Amino acid sequence: MTDSPYNAIETAILDGVDARRRGATICPSEVARDLWSANEWRAHMEEVRAAAARLIDAGEIVATQGGRSVDIRSARGPIRLGRPTEGGP
Repeated sequence: MTDSPYNAIETAILDGVDARRRGATICPSEVARDLWSANEWRAHMEEVRAAAARLIDAGEIVATQGGRSVDIRSARGPIRLGRPTEGGP
């Protein structure tokens, strides 16, 4: 990871996926809710997705939708974030 304004978001994403059992995923909104108040988190969802995209590019996490790997930059609707699995997304 780089020293960027998103470093705290990237750290929160990695902490979130690592806190789950192996193979489990998190919703990006969980990260936003952990970092911002109930009135603010929705406004930061694009920042969370951008941070997740950087982690995906670095091979740290994957984005899935309906259990299938998706491009976070073009996916619409709910997505999940998790660690890459051997032989899977």
